[in-house]
Amino acid sequence: MRYLSGIQPTGRLHLGNYFGMIRPAVELQAKGEAYYFLADYHALTGANEPGQLDGLVRETYLDLLACGVDPERAVVFRQSAVSEVHELAWYLSTVTPMGLLERCHSYKDKVTKGISPSHGLFAYPVLMAADILLYDADRVPVGQDQKQHLEVARDIAGKFNDKYGQVFKLPESIIREEAGVVPGVDGQKMSKSYGNTLEIFAEEKDLRKKIMGIKTDSTPVEAPKAVEGRLCGVWCD
Repeated sequence: MRYLSGIQPTGRLHLGNYFGMIRPAVELQAKGEAYYFLADYHALTGANEPGQLDGLVRETYLDLLACGVDPERAVVFRQSAVSEVHELAWYLSTVTPMGLLERCHSYKDKVTKGISPSHGLFAYPVLMAADILLYDADRVPVGQDQKQHLEVARDIAGKFNDKYGQVFKLPESIIREEAGVVPGVDGQKMSKSYGNTLEIFAEEKDLRKKIMGIKTDSTPVEAPKAVEGRLCGVWCD
């Protein structure tokens, strides 16, 4: 069984990264062939300053090792080190309908917010499909917010196979329902772009400041509290 997962090197890793990618990666490296890549091409669609990417790739790699990803048990590599991924992305783009990409949440969310997305963001699912299909992955662990992109990858692979024969296998998703979308300190999805993260390796005083700033429940202390969709529930899991 071959597993594949990736993470964007856009800053220090946070709890959302841990529950969404890192914990599953550590578990799966003991169950079969594991391929984990640092998605530096995808990171270019973000707001990082030019010249920062190499340092962020190194930081992310070291953070993965510190969290338990073992290069003796998994192949850990930089996305851009395999130039064939761009070639495959182009081939896949020739069978990908525009409407399929226009329905993707990552694109629609930007349009809804009045942001003009780049072509890189619009075509993100095609490159993600190339990332997955190039390595003949059987299973791909994804968060709830990435499930649609894997479905798009399967659709693209199916269209390619219909035209050229059975070239690609259709990968299956592994979804950790208990983790879901990890909320940030402001209640939105935890994301570096929102500035609402709890970094895994942050200094204690910085973590304490962020945690103390989280909005608390107005119910009495002794009253039962719901944990679903809250940081405490995710962490206690």
